[in-house]
Amino acid sequence: MVAKIVCGKSIRKALYYNEHKVGLGDAVLLHSGGYLQDTATISFKQKLQRFTDLTRLNERTKTNAVHISLNFSPADMLDADRLRSIADEYLQLIGWGEQPFLLYQHMDAGHPHVHIVTTNINRYGERIETHNIGRIQSERARKHIEESFGLVKAEDQKKEPYTSLQPIDINQVSYGKQPTKAAISRVVREVVATYKFSSFQEFNALLSQFNVYADRGKENSLMYRNGGIQYRLLDDHGSIAGVPIKASSIFTSPTLVNLEKLYPGYKMERKPYGERIKHLVSKALITATTMESLQQQLREKGIRLLLYRNTEGKVYGMSLIDNATRCIFKASDLGKDFSAAKVMEKLESFGGTDQNTADNQPPKFTKEQAPTQFPAQAAAVFFSLWDDLTSDEHTESSTGTLRRKRKILGL
Repeated sequence: MVAKIVCGKSIRKALYYNEHKVGLGDAVLLHSGGYLQDTATISFKQKLQRFTDLTRLNERTKTNAVHISLNFSPADMLDADRLRSIADEYLQLIGWGEQPFLLYQHMDAGHPHVHIVTTNINRYGERIETHNIGRIQSERARKHIEESFGLVKAEDQKKEPYTSLQPIDINQVSYGKQPTKAAISRVVREVVATYKFSSFQEFNALLSQFNVYADRGKENSLMYRNGGIQYRLLDDHGSIAGVPIKASSIFTSPTLVNLEKLYPGYKMERKPYGERIKHLVSKALITATTMESLQQQLREKGIRLLLYRNTEGKVYGMSLIDNATRCIFKASDLGKDFSAAKVMEKLESFGGTDQNTADNQPPKFTKEQAPTQFPAQAAAVFFSLWDDLTSDEHTESSTGTLRRKRKILGL
């Protein structure tokens, strides 16, 4: 876990920042403390009034707004209840358990994270000291919470395997500039180790992004009956090319038997990240009128929407690959409202069409275009955290973040 504390002079700005995210559909108010009514019924005026009532008790203190972000590894399993519990315990451990606060869950990034808005003026009008709170109290709280909740430690997050995996350039391999086995092995090892999938079909959909195909052969073939796999390169048209590589010849041995052992665990591990996809699909469907526009909006968030068609060309299924959290879901696994039939029905109500859109074939793009098509490949998602949240005063950071002073208008 990485905690970051931002102190400023405007509680309204910190509150508005989060409420604006809620209005855009990119965040939800998850929890509150120190308010008399239920969290879901608190108006913006009531939220702000609770804080201003305290700040007026000590008008000499100008820096009275505190904005805390708790950021977690994509590997952490966190639902809403656990996030509430973590926030409650964190505030208690840093000595702020009696302060009113609002807890927002943001869903516009590839890692789980929450924002806490509060004030450093207590009910007696006293200013709570914030100097070195990140280095001392927050640091102790972070370590305790990582242990008690089984979270990935801040020190270990930099070691997580978020590499910039790129599609294999078939031309380089064909002309001997890049050994076929080495190129395929690199992609397969990375996908198996860092993506979460629950079936062989989903595994192949992930591989196709990088121009690799796991081939079991025809159903009546000896290789298929024996559970064998050969990994093959795909050209720009999605056709098999190059020399096949046996699964057993790859160092990590990604055979069918070994892959099937991963399905149950990965299916459970990816579960919390389905909420992010559902949120982004629901938001995109508000404005998308065609399948092409829906795919484009999702692609900008690092999500690739795959279409599966029958022999007549009719869409019968969809899968969604989130390259930010490195998960893949069948659309129907996200709920009936996200099934292929429901999504197509929604688009058709706008007169949209599913023509001229990507299907379940590998993407067609050049090596230079890859980061635009799949943003998660361009850089490690976790370490692009705080570009959108800035301070108008000073920042206190805990392990895993940079300590810095900066001033940016327009928060």
